[in-house]
Amino acid sequence: MTNKINKTPRYLAVELLERVEKSGAYSNLALNQAITSNDLSKRDAHLLTNIVYGVIQHKLTLEYYLVPFIKNPQKLQNWVKQLLLTALYQQLYLDNIPKRAVFNETIEIAKVKGHAGIRKFVTGVLHAIDRKGLPKIEQINDPLERLSVKTSTPLWLVKQLVKELGEKKASSILSSINQAPKQTIRINTKLETKEQVIESLAKEQIVATPSLVTPLALQIESGFIPTSETFKAGKVIVQDESAMLAVESMNIAPNDKVLDACAAPGGKTTQIAANLTDGMVYGLDIHKHKVKLIQENAKRAQVQTQVQAKQLDARKVSEVFEKESFDKILVDAPCSGIGLMRRKPEVKYEKQLADSKNLHRIQVEILNAVAPHLKVGGILTYSTCTILDEENQQTVTEFLQQHPEFEQVKTQTAANLKPERKELGLAIYPDDYLSDGFYIATLVKKN
Repeated sequence: MTNKINKTPRYLAVELLERVEKSGAYSNLALNQAITSNDLSKRDAHLLTNIVYGVIQHKLTLEYYLVPFIKNPQKLQNWVKQLLLTALYQQLYLDNIPKRAVFNETIEIAKVKGHAGIRKFVTGVLHAIDRKGLPKIEQINDPLERLSVKTSTPLWLVKQLVKELGEKKASSILSSINQAPKQTIRINTKLETKEQVIESLAKEQIVATPSLVTPLALQIESGFIPTSETFKAGKVIVQDESAMLAVESMNIAPNDKVLDACAAPGGKTTQIAANLTDGMVYGLDIHKHKVKLIQENAKRAQVQTQVQAKQLDARKVSEVFEKESFDKILVDAPCSGIGLMRRKPEVKYEKQLADSKNLHRIQVEILNAVAPHLKVGGILTYSTCTILDEENQQTVTEFLQQHPEFEQVKTQTAANLKPERKELGLAIYPDDYLSDGFYIATLVKKN
């Protein structure tokens, strides 16, 4: 039984969740490794993925439910806690799994991983939950704490979003982030039209429908893109709809010389390159292995002749490039990634408000460093995948205060998103189009 159970999705889920919490391992990388090394069937891989992401996504909610049943939480071993959270998640969120199956295997895992005392403890907790029922979230008096537990979002982030956007919008955003993320792709216009891509995918039994966010995107209704021939041929790039908007808003001309200051893994670099014929895009990253990634993605997208990838800190561009040498500059800045909560649920537990303040300083430094290298009349586009103002408009405002030669103009997209907004920058929130959260500012260099 031991050999059999330690290869099951439920057992592997406990091990993965323990590793993610203890060592900060990335859940997506740990999952891929576990699926491959254990040679899991498609069904088992799906269950493992569902449990791991589900427990991470609903972690604070599940922990709240568990509190009344654990007398000494400080003495609870991490793996035992993860085991109980996986059992709770399956009972609450997975309709097609019988309670008996969840109970039996959870108790068996406790026996195999621990000792008789742990097995007895886990059995007792499961039966107590079954007998007494779970505490009601509605009984939490404080509305912000209640929203925190209900949406499994740290209290500091709930408070910050309510402060910046109001309770109604914050609640709408946080209620949307626990939905499954959409699988979206960008059409490589260098190689094929939208119609050709849809047709190519259909031949591979992959159903794709046009996006309302951008004409460059397709939503995948069924099928797995990374193993498709269409993907391998470079005709499509896996990318979120919101992430495509920064380059789309730049209006790249065929002969532009463009700097992509923070380029890895190269999604936006290849998007820029797809618009170039005689022009060139220089993609920078501080890490050597990530520069290689940019080059590999450019080659797969068949735009390598328009891409030059360089290992360079964006704050040191003056060491390599002449002043006023670029028509367009993109700063897709390092950020807290809070806009990616749906796709990378662990991000909301890893970050603190202090991280945003530190990143704000780095973001301003990068903008200051690249500004002299833009031609007069050129466009500097600033983007992030966060929804916190400190890293978005506040960064842009501080830069503009130091650079009167720059002016912020209204960011425009092909689908004319949010035309009625008063703000010049474009903020896409996770509840707007069920895409990633994103921010884009467009800055023009004046005479």
